[in-house]
Amino acid sequence: MASSALSQVPAAVSVNSDTSLPRSVFKTNNVSFRNKSWTLDSKIASSRSKNRFAVCMSVQQASTPKVGVSPLDLEDVKEPPLHLYKNKQPYTATIVSVDRLVGPKAPGETCHIVIDHGGNVPYWEGQSYGVIPPGENPKKPGTPHNVRLYSIASTRYGDSFDGKTASLCVRRAVYYDPETGKEDPSKNGVCSNFLCDSKPGDKVQLAGPSGKVMLLPEDNPNATHIMIATGTGVAPFRGYLRRMFMEAVPTFKFGGLAWLFLGVANTDSLLYDEEFSKYLQDYPDNFRFDRALSREQKNRNGGKMYVQDKIEEYSDEIFKLLDNGAHIYFCGLKGMMPGIQDTLKKVAEQRGESWDEKLSQLKKNKQWHVEVY
Repeated sequence: MASSALSQVPAAVSVNSDTSLPRSVFKTNNVSFRNKSWTLDSKIASSRSKNRFAVCMSVQQASTPKVGVSPLDLEDVKEPPLHLYKNKQPYTATIVSVDRLVGPKAPGETCHIVIDHGGNVPYWEGQSYGVIPPGENPKKPGTPHNVRLYSIASTRYGDSFDGKTASLCVRRAVYYDPETGKEDPSKNGVCSNFLCDSKPGDKVQLAGPSGKVMLLPEDNPNATHIMIATGTGVAPFRGYLRRMFMEAVPTFKFGGLAWLFLGVANTDSLLYDEEFSKYLQDYPDNFRFDRALSREQKNRNGGKMYVQDKIEEYSDEIFKLLDNGAHIYFCGLKGMMPGIQDTLKKVAEQRGESWDEKLSQLKKNKQWHVEVY
């Protein structure tokens, strides 16, 4: 609770019977939640029905308490864990849960997969796991399938906050014959379908962790981090944001700006949207979130809204932040980068700058982080 200087104000709040309303506190006399609003009354209102109740609130910013994490000795390691398990000697982990992340109108299926590694395959935010699907490599009979890399979508403490699980964000790769328009299962993605079809208790072979380019720099807790994702490329950024805004990590108190740009096809394709929207509500001064919905929004020229169009929309602000030391990250399909690079080059030229020189400087300063696949 905040300091005793804050006065307690009794307040009556009318809500539906949805008990998911957080018992949080508010900064003003007007309360908004799920597009509904109420006015705080200085007197306790009588409870007239089962859909009305009274709560006592402090006048301060609404926020959900951060979650305690363990074991905290995961913070003591000075270097990121790398290649603890090799492709030829992977770790056998266990599937905890598989949940569909997208709505019925999303093109394709994306799943959130929680894996129990028992604390034996630790990782840092921004790293990847290698997954080896069961069965033989059809091109090399008698040998396992090739390893597939997946960005980890959780913090080092996992979704259960105990350091024993990791989460993956996986889109099911399905192949449709261009002539018939029918699905050809023989050409579907082996690993993504294995993961999305998995059931709790199933075993999964893990290699890694790997990767250093997407590690979250924590030397300056007040830094600015601009994150640009398409689709499942949002995975590492979910990890960053949970560490910044959800977890109570004694050695990392984030006070900077995190700005996420996410490009997907439509509203039903948005990933972790409720989670990100909650951060906007709780940390309006530290988090910004811009969505680019290519099948629902138009850019300023009347075309489809892609993530690079959103970048162009805020280009002046982004370039100023970069000039002041902001980190910028890109994650998603490799096809995202040419359009983004073209946009940044055009903006740089409009500002009288050389994009090649600017990019070289960003890389030299370790402000530029790219992981595409």
